[in-house]
Amino acid sequence: MVRFKHRYLLCEVVSDDPRCRLSLEDRVLGGLVRDTIARVHGTFGAAACSIGFAVRYLNVYTGIVLLRCRKEFYRLVWSALPFITYLENRGHHYPCFLNTLHVGGTIRTCQKFLIQYNRRQLLILLQNCTDEGEREAIQKSVTRSCLLEESSAGEELSDSGGEEAAEAME
Repeated sequence: MVRFKHRYLLCEVVSDDPRCRLSLEDRVLGGLVRDTIARVHGTFGAAACSIGFAVRYLNVYTGIVLLRCRKEFYRLVWSALPFITYLENRGHHYPCFLNTLHVGGTIRTCQKFLIQYNRRQLLILLQNCTDEGEREAIQKSVTRSCLLEESSAGEELSDSGGEEAAEAME
């Protein structure tokens, strides 16, 4: 039996309208990408990319999208992404575009890249702060989100009966 290799395209939905990202659905986005591939590359592109194509991850708050496609045809998907100029959902047209951040062979490499990308973006955001109040608000927000993640991980450990492991983490 042959293993089919895939490529993962990590993209960011860039739009001036915040409602654009909040109205995203993986089904709608997948259909939009398929339609764009068919429009740009014709029936060959549509047929080649329809096998194995899927939206694997979608975060509506950050606008991060992870697309999976076959390794042989990832360039067709990649070359069609700049032709997406709007998102249509529930009768509304939102102007936007997809910025490809990374192309990887596994989800794990895309996750590692996304962590580094978010760190760089956070440093840029902190450097562009105009006053100390903004900087403290951003740092407090990041610290709070990190503490929430750690507390939820501790609760999962204690629920599974690993009280000693939870005490060791503290």
